[in-house]
Amino acid sequence: MQVSESGRCRCGAIRYTVEGQPTHSTICWCSECRASAGAPAVVWTLFGRDKVRIEGDPRSYESSPGTFRQFCGTCGTGLFYVNEAIFPGQIDLQAATLDDPDAFPPQAHIQVADAPAWRAGMAAMPAFGRYPPMPG
Repeated sequence: MQVSESGRCRCGAIRYTVEGQPTHSTICWCSECRASAGAPAVVWTLFGRDKVRIEGDPRSYESSPGTFRQFCGTCGTGLFYVNEAIFPGQIDLQAATLDDPDAFPPQAHIQVADAPAWRAGMAAMPAFGRYPPMPG
């Protein structure tokens, strides 16, 4: 069975589809991803370029030599990561931009050497379906 999934930026100016299964899906804690996303971590799902069809024109930012982070120039949503030295012929998708967030669950944490110290206690934190109860 051939898997086909779709995704998009927040405003819909850039859409994409992927075919098949990813090479990997991981949660990255590196300082570069955190700085680029403004978030504590980014979930990446890696596909061969021939398995990804992009509609629209993402902007590119070379965040370090040979590393290109692509995003929507209208709404700013981060979308893709390209580094031919690390992932030749492949493109990493920010999995939060998939229409189905459960399509390719992460299978590992990477770059945990860069993670904030509080990451270790996340499993013990309380969790709420929406917001915590307001005091008073």
